[in-house]
Amino acid sequence: MLETERYGEAGELLEFLLQCQGQEQRQYDEWGALLGWLRDAFPASVAGKAPELEPEDEETLARQHIEAKLAMDKDYGHKLLKAAMESPVSEHSLLALEQLAYIDMPEIDGALHSWLDRRGTHPLIQFHILQTLRRRGGQGSAVFFRGQEQVDIEIDTVPLKSADFPQQVHRILERLGDQAQVHNPTLFYFAEEFWFQFVMGVYGTRDYNSILEEEDSTADIWAAALHQTISESLPDGNSDQDIRAAYGITDSLRLRFEQAYRSMKQFVGTAQGR
Repeated sequence: MLETERYGEAGELLEFLLQCQGQEQRQYDEWGALLGWLRDAFPASVAGKAPELEPEDEETLARQHIEAKLAMDKDYGHKLLKAAMESPVSEHSLLALEQLAYIDMPEIDGALHSWLDRRGTHPLIQFHILQTLRRRGGQGSAVFFRGQEQVDIEIDTVPLKSADFPQQVHRILERLGDQAQVHNPTLFYFAEEFWFQFVMGVYGTRDYNSILEEEDSTADIWAAALHQTISESLPDGNSDQDIRAAYGITDSLRLRFEQAYRSMKQFVGTAQGR
């Protein structure tokens, strides 16, 4: 039951990874095949129709599931850790990573910290590792590289769901909604999906700290960059000039806007080769 509930989240992550560039074609073929299998085997879950559970109920079910597995196989924890860290990424490894939160094995924490700093670990996978560390009751900080930038993240502050992010993160999405939700709800839907993926991917970096700035112009800059990024993937998207005008991006804000926009393009890999 727990695994079925997690298939929806695994499907969402695989869908996003397929949009990213810069990986070998073999990796995309693997992700695509896994996503196709998930859709065929668990259409309701992958379509986001799995029943909603209270966080307390979900955690209880998770622990019961793991306890049952450990009762049958004392080596299950080590097997789960190996499955979580297998390469390439698969729905099986993603589910194993989440289940590690409920395994009482001290060596898991060290393995997860090492995995964080492993070269080539995708930013979204890094964020899921951080979430698992927090669910395991992790304390202190994790110091590792996200791309070329070293970050220092307090584990016990890592958001476990979208609603846990600071208000500034939500304010930027609300700012975009003011412009797009009425006239272009399709754009708002994709923007919302992408925005939280992006925030998870840059969590703890300079970009994330920029998002948290209290200045009014911050919401305008990031909302405009988000609007333009999503608009470029839609057939009826606005021109970049119209978007900048709608959010009040003046010449004095243009450089910061371009930096935010470039960060989003780099995140999905579309800036490479252009």
